[in-house]
Amino acid sequence: MNSLSVILITKNEADNIRACLESVAWADEIIVIDSGSTDDTVAIAKELGAQVHVQDWPGFGVQKNRALGYATKDWVLSLDADERVTPELCAEIEAILTTEQTADSYLVPRLSNYCGRFMYHSGWYPDLLPRLFKRGAARFSDDLVHERLIVEGSSVKLKGLLLHYAFDGMEEVLHKVNQYSTAGAAMMHKRGRKASLTGAVVRGLWSFFRTYILRGGILDGREGFMLAVSNAEGTYYRYLKLMLLNRKS
Repeated sequence: MNSLSVILITKNEADNIRACLESVAWADEIIVIDSGSTDDTVAIAKELGAQVHVQDWPGFGVQKNRALGYATKDWVLSLDADERVTPELCAEIEAILTTEQTADSYLVPRLSNYCGRFMYHSGWYPDLLPRLFKRGAARFSDDLVHERLIVEGSSVKLKGLLLHYAFDGMEEVLHKVNQYSTAGAAMMHKRGRKASLTGAVVRGLWSFFRTYILRGGILDGREGFMLAVSNAEGTYYRYLKLMLLNRKS
């Protein structure tokens, strides 16, 4: 039987970390890289048997590669602290570990919760992500935010859901809009991208239209409209911040 490492990165995830780790308590090892939590995240992770390493914050991609570097088992499952492995997905993973596999990675369908509602439209579902892979067959991009898992070899889709409790309320939405737009602007600036006020407005409006109309956000009720607005805000602020960075330089 193959063995499994679970890896995740954290900062101030005390409200999420217990449920996340309990959903993978059956794994052979759990690796947590924490970037200076001031709540009980580290204590809870250690209580549940995780190996915890506290390090500085270099960005999402680099931090996830650090976590991957600590993994020692045959297969790796990458999670975020606000995600939960369902019993159906658990059964699929256990079946993979007990049989000989030709695939190098597996795409997991993720169902996300936005302010209390699971979103089946808006471009959020099915959100197929490469999360389970043979150790040595993949690494994360070094992006500051919206990092990608770069996989070598073949991939197969799974059916069991990964539940994602993305946003509990608007305070968290606004915090992440600000955080991600800042990191995204910095990343684009580093790559030499340019932006203007007109471009920021047009891209923001397009983001709303794409989420709410083209991707069916209207079918997700009021939360679909809220998500379309927050996507538009995030896009607008990202390009506005890029414009200001260009001006400074």
